[in-house]
Amino acid sequence: MDTLNELKPKSFWEKPEGKTGFLFAAGALGALGFGLYKILPFLIAIASNTLYLAGLLMALGALIYMILDPKVRNLVFYMYKSVMRWITGLFVQIDPIGILETYIGELRTNLAKMDKQIGLLRGQMRKLKDIIDQNQREIKNNISLANQAKQTEKDAMMILKTRKAGRLQESNMRLEDLYKKMEILYRVLGKMFDSSEILLEDVIDQVQVKKQEREAIRASHSAMKSAMNILSGNSDKRYLFDQAMEAIADDVSMKIGEMERFMDLSSNFMDSIDLQNGVFEEEGLKMLDKWEKEGVSLLLGKDKDLLVSDTATNKVDLDAPLTSSKTAGQTNQYGDLFKF
Repeated sequence: MDTLNELKPKSFWEKPEGKTGFLFAAGALGALGFGLYKILPFLIAIASNTLYLAGLLMALGALIYMILDPKVRNLVFYMYKSVMRWITGLFVQIDPIGILETYIGELRTNLAKMDKQIGLLRGQMRKLKDIIDQNQREIKNNISLANQAKQTEKDAMMILKTRKAGRLQESNMRLEDLYKKMEILYRVLGKMFDSSEILLEDVIDQVQVKKQEREAIRASHSAMKSAMNILSGNSDKRYLFDQAMEAIADDVSMKIGEMERFMDLSSNFMDSIDLQNGVFEEEGLKMLDKWEKEGVSLLLGKDKDLLVSDTATNKVDLDAPLTSSKTAGQTNQYGDLFKF
């Protein structure tokens, strides 16, 4: 999936533990500045003694070396990130597998809501189609009556029936435009439901498999071994695994957000329609038009442009059941993230 390949992992400072780390770092720098201010007279006294001065310069040189050495610097930063992650984890759920387990529940709830919404939309489309067909029959009937009135020179009746047919024709044009929009909504909701089912299956599969893999990696890659990998300049498998899981959690989070936003949009659109009186609010159509013109959809991908196009192959069959497009042997969309 192209959008997944473009997904960039968050930096440490963008994560919840990064915010904790920023607060701790700011506090530490403040405390260090205050401490230096307090011990400045003591440092001046030490500097006046040659032996103490030599020791102070050696300590300063060692500190500068640690700052300049990228391996040592990375090790210190790794230890700092680990401590901040542990502290943040006491208050906030930051474990990507735990987060994904929460998303599984949200996906199941949203799928149930979307299935109900698709059913309601299908019912509204049937009603609207019946109204359009009924209007079309009345148009033909009024035109026929107008022709008969013309032949019998009943001008008043002819004008009345012609105008009524014209009003019904104008109404049908607006209702047919509305029906086309409802077809788009129906196709998109169906595709989103399909894609979300696949997403749910993939996430469940990842959580089940990666739980075991993480335990194995943590057992074979202790904190000490991770530190040694960093010092030797090698990639740490434990870190790469956690980064891949965080990328999945971020991707699923964005897709759930898109799913919920579109359900809200479709719900507002349907609420703006009053089929009983044959009227609808233009605001609902504008909201759908705006969504159609927006960028690429995470859940729909390249299919979005096909779904919103008005073509003969895109006509909706309200009697056809919704079926999943997942085929046997289809690979998990997140598999490539763990090739390290």
